[in-house]
Amino acid sequence: MHRTEEDLRTTLRRIDGRGYPAYRDLKGLWRLPPYTMDIRRVQGDPFAAPTRAAVILDPARAGYDAATLATPSRRTGLSCLLARTFAAAARRARRGAGSGKSGEIAMADPGQVVLPNTAVLVGADGTIEARFTIGLPATGRRILGRAAERLLLDTLPALVRSTLPRRAHPPETPARHSRVNEDADFMRGQLDERGLVAFIADGSILPRRSGIDDRPLSSDRATPFESPSSLRVTLDRANAAPVSGMGVPRGVTLLVGGGYHGKSTVLDAVARGVYNHRPGDGRECVVTDPTAMKVQAEDGRSVAGVDISPFIGALPGGQDTRAFSTPNASGSTSQAAAIIEALEARSRLLLIDEDTAATNFMIRDRRMQALVRRDDEPITPFIDRVRSLRDEAGASTLLVIGGSGDYLDVADRVVGMIRYRPVDLTEEARRVAAGLPTGRLTHEGPVRWPARHRFPDPRSISARRGRRERSIRVRSRDTVDFGEERIELAGVRQIVSYAQTRAVALALDHARTLMGGGMAVEDVLEALSNALEREGLDILDPNRTGDLALPRVQDVAAALGRLRSLRLAR
Repeated sequence: MHRTEEDLRTTLRRIDGRGYPAYRDLKGLWRLPPYTMDIRRVQGDPFAAPTRAAVILDPARAGYDAATLATPSRRTGLSCLLARTFAAAARRARRGAGSGKSGEIAMADPGQVVLPNTAVLVGADGTIEARFTIGLPATGRRILGRAAERLLLDTLPALVRSTLPRRAHPPETPARHSRVNEDADFMRGQLDERGLVAFIADGSILPRRSGIDDRPLSSDRATPFESPSSLRVTLDRANAAPVSGMGVPRGVTLLVGGGYHGKSTVLDAVARGVYNHRPGDGRECVVTDPTAMKVQAEDGRSVAGVDISPFIGALPGGQDTRAFSTPNASGSTSQAAAIIEALEARSRLLLIDEDTAATNFMIRDRRMQALVRRDDEPITPFIDRVRSLRDEAGASTLLVIGGSGDYLDVADRVVGMIRYRPVDLTEEARRVAAGLPTGRLTHEGPVRWPARHRFPDPRSISARRGRRERSIRVRSRDTVDFGEERIELAGVRQIVSYAQTRAVALALDHARTLMGGGMAVEDVLEALSNALEREGLDILDPNRTGDLALPRVQDVAAALGRLRSLRLAR
């Protein structure tokens, strides 16, 4: 039976001044019109991880119309709006009220991206469940009951009223966020049938404020994107007029130009185009094949049993590159492994920036070919495999290149960035390549791309630490303590938030339960994807926390590949 507001007030006054563990009396459901509060886990100490709680608004109290809730895409757009609004209001309302985290209310903020999350769940019937953490007030380790009363019965209700119901928002805002998100999904769904791997709408604002601020650069400083006429295509939207912009066709596309003219900015926008973005972000109409992977060199990463033989032949000492393992990969072997792992995760688009690539992996020019005999060089550079990737492996490439004209010989199209504006330089590039031959010898002989890949041993993937069956701690977007191991994810560039990193780590632990019985990595990823679609993110954490955002299986695969304990079953 739900307890009432008066029950909560009485309880808080009864435990006022007692030791902090007495707060456990708050656990459970409380009926606090216009919502129900569910205190799911009470912190044991004011300096420990804060209390986990949720509020649930029934459809009548939430007040959202059927059109805003009509599809999963629309509900996700609304969910992120509500989470973003609640998180910002909670930050503004934050005030210290005692020891440790006393008085703090916090929710995972989705930022600029729009992803299914556990911060705010929007039901098809219009039920709203908002999950957050709350620091129950104390002085030292003694309960501040009166402060807790104000926090739970004044501050929190005001926060809920100002952020979650329909009436808390300007009239058109919820519907706009829902429609814009549905439009992005609708556009992305057209890429494959149009032979495209990415699309950037005219007028998009691609530059960000800084490397740590994902908001758009101010309009007076940013140059709106404008497609070259030869690459302009038009995509339909579900709720708005068709939109025109630059389509990136399947194949090998180069982004060229001088330094600081916007090449990497375009590549980064395409990389983030695997996700939808909030209205006003500037990239609402930038959509990319959802399997796209940005790959790079990562000196020192571990590699477990990856067949890098398409790129790396016999190594000194006779190490077998058809099942290459090392705890300390070089730039070239790490980039080769990243590409094969991307194929293993069924990526159809590789994104590469020469600034983060291994030079000896990307190119070997004619002079170096003459100086170092072919028999003494185990690396077949990427330039000699990029067409085979396109034709045999079914993977397109979008490559930022500014230092090697040799790539003009293998490109299907060349886009130049000139003062932040794209120009189709394909025909000019072909004339340059024909008029200035490099004399480079190609090595585009037969290549065997792995048809099936690795079979992970689930016993090598353990989140156990000491007596704890599962110990997973996310230290930052880039670093996870997974049991006794640490997974470094700095090279997995398309993870966007702490919440997504945590979901990646939990998904890796869940994937372990799907392994065995002849399951290759790609089979495990498919089973994981199906489970997430069928049961939602709560399948990853039975505690129903609010700090998860949907991970891509490609990023879960990347985390698996960087787990140093990983071993293969065969």
